[in-house]
Amino acid sequence: MDGFLPAEHGRRRTLKAPIGCMGDGLHSGRRMALTMHPAAAGAGIQFRRTDLGVDIPARFDFVTDTRLCTTIAAPTAPAARIGTIEHIMAALAGAGIDDAIIEVDGPEIPILDGSAAPFLFLIDCAGIATSAAPRQMIEVLRPVRVEDAQGAFAELHPNSEAAFDATLEIDYPNTAIGHQSLNIRLTPEAFRANMADSRTFGLKEDVARLHEAGLALGGSLDNAVVVDGMTILNPGGLRHADEFIRHKVLDMVGDLALAGAPLRARFIGSRSGHALNNQLLRALFADASAWRWVGGTATPAKQKASAFA
Repeated sequence: MDGFLPAEHGRRRTLKAPIGCMGDGLHSGRRMALTMHPAAAGAGIQFRRTDLGVDIPARFDFVTDTRLCTTIAAPTAPAARIGTIEHIMAALAGAGIDDAIIEVDGPEIPILDGSAAPFLFLIDCAGIATSAAPRQMIEVLRPVRVEDAQGAFAELHPNSEAAFDATLEIDYPNTAIGHQSLNIRLTPEAFRANMADSRTFGLKEDVARLHEAGLALGGSLDNAVVVDGMTILNPGGLRHADEFIRHKVLDMVGDLALAGAPLRARFIGSRSGHALNNQLLRALFADASAWRWVGGTATPAKQKASAFA
């Protein structure tokens, strides 16, 4: 198992053709156009603000905000931000896309239905091209842990197999969410079947506060599951009985894809979210003894990532 891909897919992959869509931003409420383009082998995932002419690499060290979503910004142009990147990053990781350019004409990736499924659909429509360039993985060599003041934590551990395994739990007492947990080996098939269509969610009691903070302005029952105490407000109900934990795993996949390559590791988390996921990658790459590159040969992307330590 090569990260999210079987061993026979040990070559870098990109899209066969450009493909796009339009949609509203979950937090900004703005209508935006998005296009995914093929990219050269070794380019990695690059986001592009077409309205500003600024490119932003999809890397953990470019994350500037983790309030309710993951936002990256260009260090030399902080106003050039792109938010809510986690769902499209999860779809790209789940499909095994290593190299792509993601263009958007505003400050946020469209939320679409609140899951990664529409992005997987676009990737399927565009098709996938495999290059001759070998794919590298990042192997975790020793445990790394981050924790917040409330006791939520996220950890990465070595994995004896060339795979990415995850165990995550959440706890929302006195709500329809409750306590949920999931233990899964993330393969392309498992991601597509179990994670991709699980939607973002929130509590009705938080909506007014979020609007006052300028967040969730584009949220609706069409792109989020809204919980009011023990009641699910969405007329269609849930897509899965445990859709909430599945979406949290989806978010984690998207956040950890900002490592720049598939992880050979085991993730363990309790009540973790975007902030802890990003802190976990920062802690990993801050310690050169905690990780190493495996597979393939040096590429520009690999050489650039080696400067993380």
